[in-house]
Amino acid sequence: MKKVLSSVFVATAFIATSVFASGNEVKVGNLKIENPQARATVPAQKMSGGFLKIENKGGADKLLSASSPASKSMELHTMSMDGNVMKMREVKAIDIPANGTVELKPGGLHLMFIDLKSQLKPGLSVPVKLKFEKAGEVEVKFKVGGFPAHGEPGHDHSKHH
Repeated sequence: MKKVLSSVFVATAFIATSVFASGNEVKVGNLKIENPQARATVPAQKMSGGFLKIENKGGADKLLSASSPASKSMELHTMSMDGNVMKMREVKAIDIPANGTVELKPGGLHLMFIDLKSQLKPGLSVPVKLKFEKAGEVEVKFKVGGFPAHGEPGHDHSKHH
């Protein structure tokens, strides 16, 4: 099922996401998963993005799915711009080349938390189970970060306008 999502709020959230180093690293099979992070949300927001880097020291593999108790479902997504409209589409798998690296980041491939059960607040960790074609399954803790959500300490639009 392919979905197209376009909204100024979601586009702004993805473009404005800041990438931060967490030092969190997990290995499964020939894969090393680095810097897993989820974008902080505002209280009523029902979706968020997940980002990470996957380094492969072996043969080609694929990320097949992701799941988390923090949301009703998760999808593998790609993002592209069509003029001034951001389009996100679900992808069936994310290829991880042999002896290569894939980065899931704002503006490209990423994970989508769909129908969040509660707000993702900065500083929290969210468990995510990743399923790979060859390396198998692994649970990774995604650190929640990014710009402060509306209404939280430190959120001030006057500094950015």
